[in-house]
Amino acid sequence: MTNLNPASSLLRRIAECRRAGVSVLATIALPVLVGASGLAFDLNRGYQQRIINQRAADMGALGAAMAYKASSNSTVLQPTARDIAIANGLAGATVTAAVVNNVPTAGASAVRVTVNQPVPYALGRVLGFTGTFDVRAQSMASLTAAMPPYASPCYLALFNGANALRLSGGATINAPACSVAAVGSIYNDSTGITGANIISGSGNIETTWGYLTANTLRFAGSFTKPDWNNSVPSADKRNKQATTLTDPWANSSERLVAMAQIGTYASTDPLGNPPTPSGTNWNFTSSNPGTPVAAWRQGTSSEYVVPTGNYTIGSLVIGGDVKVTFQNGSNITIANGVNNGGRGLDFGNSNVYINGGFNAGWGSGGVRFGDGALRIGSGTVNFTGTTTKGNGDVVINSTVNLGGGSNLTMGNGLHQFDRVTLGGGGWVKLGTGNLQISKGVNIDGDSELSVGEGDVVIGKHSDGTAINLSGSARFFMRNGAFSANGNIETQGGSKLVFGDTPNHYINGNMNVRGAALFGRGRYLINGSFINGTGGTTWPYTSALTGITYGNTLHGTNVSGYDMAGVNVSFFLSGTVNLAGGAKTLLEAATTSGNGAVGELLISSMTTASTTWSAGAQSRFGGVVHLPNSDVAMSGGNSTAGGSGCFSLVSRTISVTGGAVTGSACGIMAQAIGGGGGSTAIRLVG
Repeated sequence: MTNLNPASSLLRRIAECRRAGVSVLATIALPVLVGASGLAFDLNRGYQQRIINQRAADMGALGAAMAYKASSNSTVLQPTARDIAIANGLAGATVTAAVVNNVPTAGASAVRVTVNQPVPYALGRVLGFTGTFDVRAQSMASLTAAMPPYASPCYLALFNGANALRLSGGATINAPACSVAAVGSIYNDSTGITGANIISGSGNIETTWGYLTANTLRFAGSFTKPDWNNSVPSADKRNKQATTLTDPWANSSERLVAMAQIGTYASTDPLGNPPTPSGTNWNFTSSNPGTPVAAWRQGTSSEYVVPTGNYTIGSLVIGGDVKVTFQNGSNITIANGVNNGGRGLDFGNSNVYINGGFNAGWGSGGVRFGDGALRIGSGTVNFTGTTTKGNGDVVINSTVNLGGGSNLTMGNGLHQFDRVTLGGGGWVKLGTGNLQISKGVNIDGDSELSVGEGDVVIGKHSDGTAINLSGSARFFMRNGAFSANGNIETQGGSKLVFGDTPNHYINGNMNVRGAALFGRGRYLINGSFINGTGGTTWPYTSALTGITYGNTLHGTNVSGYDMAGVNVSFFLSGTVNLAGGAKTLLEAATTSGNGAVGELLISSMTTASTTWSAGAQSRFGGVVHLPNSDVAMSGGNSTAGGSGCFSLVSRTISVTGGAVTGSACGIMAQAIGGGGGSTAIRLVG
């Protein structure tokens, strides 16, 4: 058999010539020694070529990775790496380039470039080596991002299972400048999703007949679609890559501090009866007045003028066409009540203390309390007709009732009542000063309570409500601290206005079925926040105060909305539900201050479901943070961010019918990443 290897044949011949002389052996071995040296020379040439190839591969991997980053198109890889090899003098080299996954770590990716250059044998031919041998070098450049290479999410579902984010029934999500993301799987069985990126961090992305419009799809599991549906990103924009997604507000110190205050409320000061010693009854009549009032009758008229003094009265009764006036500077105590059935009663600028009830009556002149203290103790208190009070503290240890068109005006000072009930077109207007109501406010249709600047502290009625407004009822507050130890319930057609204050404490639910304006600050609600029906929109001009409410709030036009708040944050123990035809505009402050937390609009850790449904139209500016709640938007609901950002973080997101739009708030970029997704390209192997 013929040995095709010349070097092997020569070595065998040397071994067979064991009896030959040294000179013969040396002569025979000389070609072997020369060939071995030549082979070493060729191997050294190969090592030198490998250095050249490796340099070209490294440069090619880096260049191809940068080109891929700029275009997100894999077709640029091969030409870029090839051009770099030629520039390094490797025109005859074979160059390959491709994206590989799970390099250098699981979920990461890299560009791999291979350079293969044939090197011809030179001195190795002495040993019979002919042709060329291949010198190969490989390099990989990581595409691992310093910040994830996707836009910051504006929709983020934190559930890690199936249907974490789901669309059905003609629904759309429109978020072209931010990512639509879920820790778990995304399922689109609806019109479609538009996002800068669509991301399933640890699950799958599936679409049926609808469109997916995005720069890239990212998914840890799989991407599935019908073969005929081409309304999706092309194959080179689909990245099988796990993405870490976390709650960006989980560790916010501002949020945690605010949440810790939920359930806090201020207590009203205790009420008591004023000291009213027993005294003589005063009975003012138009004829035959008794003592001591007869002396104060003005001739034979029906008018009485009581001079300045200190008076201790049993009961005070005024009848017929009588008008009674106390001169200024008196101190008056009444032990057994006031009943005014006459033409008018004027206490002047006096201090007045009453027990046993108070009936203002329907006298044409009404009842006037001037400047000074007014305290009314236990008993029935009815301010019928027209009643006025000048400046000075007012403490009434009873329910203040107004109805049938009655009205009550009070000047500046403390206003403290056991309870306030208004109805039948009655109204109360209070000047500057703190307001305390121990057992809640109830206002029926077409009645109004308007208060001036000052703190408002309201306790709850036995039915659990602190504020209860029936249809067309109105309650307007100005700036000052606010606390309600009970539920706030309003019906369709009603109007409620809160003033500016760092903290609005509400120890109960807030169920708004009418219109509401929320002054600047944060709202700490120990319950749920519900907007029920709509149809009562701003602005509104009060005939009582002359003030127009709801044209603008802090420079933002809120006309046409039924519920609006600007520079506000809501912290709840329950959830936020929108229903009916609710038209809502709520905007968080861009930066923290005055109680509001920058960019955080609503936050709750509740596990209760959240529903935005039945035609509700919402303009939310800021982050709605419900990490443990399943949010369902349905029935024609429309949610948009308006001129500001709108981001939703919840356990799951379900959109059925209607359209929602979003944009990423700054905190989403800071805590999760994105904002253009800068990529750290580096060699990894």
